[in-house]
Amino acid sequence: MSARVEPDNAAQSPVHPVETNPEAVDALVGAATTAAKWMKDRTPAERGKLLQAVASALDVRGEAFVDVAERESHLGRDRLRGELARTTFQLRFFADVLAAGWVTPAIVDRADPNWPVGPRPDLRRALFPIGPVVVFAAGNFPFAFSVAGGDTASALAAGCPVLLKAHPGHLELSAMVARTVMEALNLCGAPSGAFTLVVGDEAGRAVLGHPGVRAAAFTGSMHVGRVLFDLANRRPIPIPFYGELGSVNPVFVTERAAAARLDSILNGFLQSFGLGSGQFCTKPGILVVPAKSSAADELGKRMSERRPSLLLSESITAAYRARVAELTSSLAARIVHAGEVTDAGVTPTLIEAPMEAARSDLENLATECFGPAAVVVTCTSHDEMIELATSLEGQLTGTVFGDEDDPVAAALVEVLAERVGRVVWNDWPTGVSVTWAMHHGGPYPATTAPLSTSVGATAILRFLRPVVFQQVPNAVLPPALRDNQLSEALHASDGRWQAAR
Repeated sequence: MSARVEPDNAAQSPVHPVETNPEAVDALVGAATTAAKWMKDRTPAERGKLLQAVASALDVRGEAFVDVAERESHLGRDRLRGELARTTFQLRFFADVLAAGWVTPAIVDRADPNWPVGPRPDLRRALFPIGPVVVFAAGNFPFAFSVAGGDTASALAAGCPVLLKAHPGHLELSAMVARTVMEALNLCGAPSGAFTLVVGDEAGRAVLGHPGVRAAAFTGSMHVGRVLFDLANRRPIPIPFYGELGSVNPVFVTERAAAARLDSILNGFLQSFGLGSGQFCTKPGILVVPAKSSAADELGKRMSERRPSLLLSESITAAYRARVAELTSSLAARIVHAGEVTDAGVTPTLIEAPMEAARSDLENLATECFGPAAVVVTCTSHDEMIELATSLEGQLTGTVFGDEDDPVAAALVEVLAERVGRVVWNDWPTGVSVTWAMHHGGPYPATTAPLSTSVGATAILRFLRPVVFQQVPNAVLPPALRDNQLSEALHASDGRWQAAR
């Protein structure tokens, strides 16, 4: 199973996708359901080759994609090239994960008549693809969290067909990438329903509500994500909805850290905060510092040197303007640097609020602002820092700048671990590496599914369903659970992990 996609003129010419007719959704999901049967029968190694073929096809047409992405998103070419490289790496990484047998090991309990709670039957547990998945593409990452991004890659790795709801912010790019994905999969023998592009909100909602769709993944705003989450749960048969909704990713700086290295911390904050013009889901939106520090004023001076940058779309710019107005409306907050929204772009906004103001207006100050705005909260004691950390709702990340022997730093780590998906120590949260251990998620409202991740090896587990076979004869078992194949893969036998032979 291999394929090579050559560059072609059609892939580099403008593509203007039309909205999907909601009446066609039944046929599209039907094709995905047919494809699900084919994909379920592929071995992990065969699914890995599908992912590798898609990655290679994207690499071949990379510059054509970047041309369109730059025009549609206002993001720079270097940023877009790096994001595309991350996307193809992620596809190949998931192929490596499948080859290692890391996310689909069998668990076997052989029959034991002397089991302490009564005779134990032969039990064999395996993970199977959940079925067709609808993925709602993100707007701020036109490659890494869009058509061929992490949700698509992890669903295909699990053996699930994908119905991809394109983001309206980069429709031409979405159509080009989708066609490349479909061509690569088809050249490897996959049915046409293995990957489908869906355009338009009405069609997207119709797919989400279709009984043939078994799970959904989303990255976007709290408002839209919550609407879709509620739709998924109001279905006659609810389905898992893996939604990433928003986060302010608080950063806490202890007195000791502020005294020793405040200048470098502020420079790091500006760099992290400013990535993508503040349009990263892991943007540090709240900086918590000792009241006696000069952090807010120093940040304000450095922000004044920033040049304006265009946001992703006019609608996002309008939403940013409205959200900044909400933030700056707090009478107890001080506007340190008032950003501007002009035809040339947006400049950063920074406000400062003492802990007393944060306490009284926490919901406002701790609501994500998508764009270059941040809040500095000043605390007069370590106890106030702990209080603020304890008061926050679920977040994707929480960061602590401190020393190992700093008692408040250790306490902050402990509190944050109960409220975030990733605790960061003396570093910045905007780097979400694609690795074996990465967890990109968190308690609500950061996500709708705090037990899962959308980045990293275990993202594949979202789309796999466990099934146990009890006393089923060897010849009838799925191949991966048969005695003659168990030794060929990582598996657990009677509670002890066994390496592949």
